[in-house]
Amino acid sequence: MPKKRSGGGLSATQQAAKFLGVSVLSGAVLAGIALPAFGALGLAAKGSVESFDELPANLKTPPLSQRTTILDAEGRQIATVYSRDRTVVDLEDISPYMQKAIVAIEDSRFYEHGAVDLKGVLRALNKNAQSGGVAQGASTLTQQYVKNVFVEEAGDDPTKVAQATQQTLGRKIRELKYAIQVEEELGKKKILENYLNITFFGQQAYGVEAASQRYFSKHAKDLTLPESALLAGIVQSPSRYDPVNDEAEATKRRNTVLERMAEVGDISQAEAARATKAPLGLKVTQPKNGCITAVQGASFFCKYVERVFKSDPVFGKTKEERAKVWNQGGLTIRTTLDPQAQKSVQDSLKDHVYQSDKVAAAATLVEPGTGKILAMGQSKPYGYGKNETEYNYSVNSAMGGSNFGFPTGSTFKPFVAAAALEQGRPVTQTYPAPYEMQYPDTVQTCSGKPWVNDGRPKYKLENESESEVGPYALKKAMELSVNTYFVQMLADIGMCPVVKMTDALGVVQGNGDKVPEVPSSMTLGSTGLSPLTMASAYAAFASRGMYCTPVAIESITQTVDGKKKSLEVPKSTCSRAMSEKTADGINTLLSGVTDSGTGKQAGLSGRDNAGKTGTTDERKNAWFVGYTPNLSGAVWVGSATQKVKMTNITIGGVYHGEVYGGDTPGPIWRDAMTGALEGKEAPSFNLVDIPNPDQGRGDGDQDGDNGRGNDDGDNGNEGFIGGLFDGGTTDGGNTGGVTLPGNLFQGQTSNGNGGRGRG
Repeated sequence: MPKKRSGGGLSATQQAAKFLGVSVLSGAVLAGIALPAFGALGLAAKGSVESFDELPANLKTPPLSQRTTILDAEGRQIATVYSRDRTVVDLEDISPYMQKAIVAIEDSRFYEHGAVDLKGVLRALNKNAQSGGVAQGASTLTQQYVKNVFVEEAGDDPTKVAQATQQTLGRKIRELKYAIQVEEELGKKKILENYLNITFFGQQAYGVEAASQRYFSKHAKDLTLPESALLAGIVQSPSRYDPVNDEAEATKRRNTVLERMAEVGDISQAEAARATKAPLGLKVTQPKNGCITAVQGASFFCKYVERVFKSDPVFGKTKEERAKVWNQGGLTIRTTLDPQAQKSVQDSLKDHVYQSDKVAAAATLVEPGTGKILAMGQSKPYGYGKNETEYNYSVNSAMGGSNFGFPTGSTFKPFVAAAALEQGRPVTQTYPAPYEMQYPDTVQTCSGKPWVNDGRPKYKLENESESEVGPYALKKAMELSVNTYFVQMLADIGMCPVVKMTDALGVVQGNGDKVPEVPSSMTLGSTGLSPLTMASAYAAFASRGMYCTPVAIESITQTVDGKKKSLEVPKSTCSRAMSEKTADGINTLLSGVTDSGTGKQAGLSGRDNAGKTGTTDERKNAWFVGYTPNLSGAVWVGSATQKVKMTNITIGGVYHGEVYGGDTPGPIWRDAMTGALEGKEAPSFNLVDIPNPDQGRGDGDQDGDNGRGNDDGDNGNEGFIGGLFDGGTTDGGNTGGVTLPGNLFQGQTSNGNGGRGRG
């Protein structure tokens, strides 16, 4: 006799069981008539379903999430990324053994019953009535498929996943209604195909194709009888029957499946006996998910591509929409990455800076005229262990880079020169450029409110060497990186032309803010920028004044329900940043830097090239940014925490008394560019004729890297100049920096009034 509640009468569960039993006998369930009565029996409160009739009539099936493949410009795979490792296949591409095995163990009457296995439901409900809950299920493959749809739709939201899998009568009722719809619309074969593609097989593998690759390194269509039985057995409890971690338990489960297949007549007893004696035969392929697995050190580029996708409105109006498309996957993303250039960058970084060094290096190569990012790498690989990092030193903070970028030193000076030439100053412009000078009382800004030299005493600056005494013309001042020259140039033209030039060249701080109108930022490079920003800006010089926004994605196709479609991708926007005449003048000036100036060690042979060195206070950052007519690149060397002074230091096995932009990042740039350009055409610059009159004292023996002729005037006196114009910091040796919590990266502080550095 069934148990009664203390108050008398049958429980709601028992009433449901009894009612459903009557319904089954009358055949009402098959007509979809009896199930609405559940609502009247109080099951709504127990299962959070108000009414069977109120459930939506159609099951909305989300596209199955699949792996995304990221390719280089030549179509070679860089990495695969996925929220769920899945490759959807047609039923004809799944072994017949696999199809029979999953039906035999999960729903042997699958082809005989409708959406609901009435015998199974009665048996389960009677068992549940005795237990007072849901102790036994009777889900058909169709119902299991429906449940998996809910789980798939929940994604990675733990609350939604819990709701999709909760053990309540409400969920079962929901499954029943949708199962009826699915049976009517899809038919048995399509339901089986969908089920095998959606279900979880453990080891991060969703769907039978991914599972077959994971456990046996083969396609699902090639699965043997024992292999199929093993995979079918995993589905009930992927952790318990995991063959990788518990071979004995997995073997027992496999044999159970084989015995069941023999019982239902799918295979003979002799076939089952032979298969049970077979070894598991695992040939496991380890999961290779994420950018951390990218080839040729392209992990950081891979993550950059992911961040572009998740941030660019072209892929969805909101962050949530873009994330949904990314997590859905099934994307084939062809990128701009050039494998030859990427290999060259990584080889050069490895040769010149060791992973275990106190400092790191980052390099980025960009194609002038298109904005295509051809290579991106760094000396400390992507990861979470010692001497690894997840931060991409080549890009801005929003794209996974440092909080503020890194101070660029004198690599900023060509922007000042370009602004002056655009203002009509001649390429032979001469300034007194003394060794030491007081900063001008005022310098005009874009706002109309001038910057004021309000120091007490007034701020002064000096060149690196006492022998650097003008007058200098622009060409020699650029080759020697004379600080006082460019400060006088800035005072002459004002800061607004420089601001307009940097805006046109896409130059922003690492945190995305505009470069502040402060003398140290406008001439001496105290503001933090990223290598990608610098490489893209210098590419405008190479393309005779046309600036192109950087791009990493060439094309994207997405596979949904077996159909491929092309997605719109971000395009580079090219605009004229300066006249061809100005660009030609800068190219001529910077060619002198690599020919006979501070960048001689970076110069390329056999092709036109130009560039600029940069080193910041206390040698915490060293740069070389340079280009040919068809390739631009930026290399940064320094400490991400901005705590390492590159003096008396060994980098890449080479000892340096003092690091300069020309002797450390310069050779990295040279070797990276040489390999990237091997076999490529060598076009020429459109150089202009610049008279080279006698420059006076101090211009004959300063090569930037031996003795007193350093590549930057902003390095002397323990950060004197950085402190002079660093925007208010009390420590001139930190280039406007403050240490952030966790010592991740330097900060930038620029209040427009200069500072009181240690003099």
